[in-house]
Order: sequence, then structure tokens, then C-alpha cells
Amino acid sequence: MRIVLVGPPGAGKGTQAAYLAKNLAIPHISTGDLFRANISQGTPLGQKAQEYMRAGQLVPDEVTIGMAKDRMEQPDAADGFLLDGFPRNLAQAEALDGILKADGLKLDAVLDLEVPEDEVVKRIAGRRICRNESSHVFHAIYNPPKTEGVCDACGGELYQREDDSEETVRKRLEVYHSETEPIIDYYKAQGLVVTISALGKVAEVTQRAMAALDRD
Repeated sequence: MRIVLVGPPGAGKGTQAAYLAKNLAIPHISTGDLFRANISQGTPLGQKAQEYMRAGQLVPDEVTIGMAKDRMEQPDAADGFLLDGFPRNLAQAEALDGILKADGLKLDAVLDLEVPEDEVVKRIAGRRICRNESSHVFHAIYNPPKTEGVCDACGGELYQREDDSEETVRKRLEVYHSETEPIIDYYKAQGLVVTISALGKVAEVTQRAMAALDRD
């Protein structure tokens, strides 16, 4: 299957992508991984991306599209893939259609993870990270530490990242609504969108997604 995964920040796309890709036996292709791999390997596209990033500028669509195209052409993606974070806007969605069409292929589904905006804010703004060990993550509501502000694992101070503040989260949601949400309508016109609720336990959301994709 060739699937695009969409949803607002905080919807759990990365987590669900990993489980779905494993269940479907297809590679999980995330934008973050693409950038890290190309930059670390010093590819021409990675070098271009790094130039823009060092200058504090957005990486142009053509660079992101090029990275995604190269990755989708790898042997392990011959029978399908799950795209996470790409396409991010209409220009990228149209480019993806063109890439697939050139090879006589098409998407099978666009899985839309639906989460109420207030829940997104609650999920992200409630995160607390340990200053000693970034892998020690807690949540003010869903996974609170035994002692407020103190890491259960090592006793380090827990803090809220600047990116996790409510103000920043709401700005990220504005960007999602203006740039990424329009691709849902674009794909709805092609009859590709499968929408599921991303509320509940991780396993429940995965089961919901697998059932929806199977029906599709």
C-alpha cells in the first residue's frame, strides 16, 4: 500500500506511523528522517537543505520533494510506503502525484488522524522533559511525576520546552490549518481520505486505522 498520513501536531502521527508501517510491512518515510539522513550523508540535497537551515530559512519545496522522491525509489519501497510529514502543502501533494504517475503508480489512501484542537494543546503543552535525560518524558495530566517538577527516574528538574508552550502550539496549529489542511480537501476530491479519531490508547488508534484501511 502507498499511504499518506496526515493530522495536526500532537495527533501521534510518528507513533502511529511506526506501528502501521510494521503491520503493513512497508517502510515508514518521515520528513525528519529524510532530512537527517541526507544531511548526515552529505548528499547534494542534504547540503542544500543545510544551507537554508543555517541561514534560518525554510527549506524550499523542491529540496524536500527531491529527498522524498529519492527515498521512494529505494528497493524497500517498491511495494509501498507510508509517508509521514510529506506532503506538507498543496505544491508537495501535486508533486507527489506527478512522481507516482510517472511510474504508473498512485496512492491507495490518505489516513487523516482527527484530534480536537483543545486536546492537541493539552497533549503538547502538558509535556515535561527532564533536564538530565531528555528521554525521561512526563505529562502534567496523562503521566505526572510522583513529585511535581521532579523526574521519577533520576531526580532531575522537569521543564516545559519553549516549543511546547500553549502559545507556540497554537501558532503551529495555525500553520497546519493554512498550509497542510488544504491537502485533505485535495485528496478528498480523489476519494482517498480515510478519517479516524486519534483519541484513546495507542493500540486502539492503530486498530482503528488498520480497520479503516482494510475497509478502504
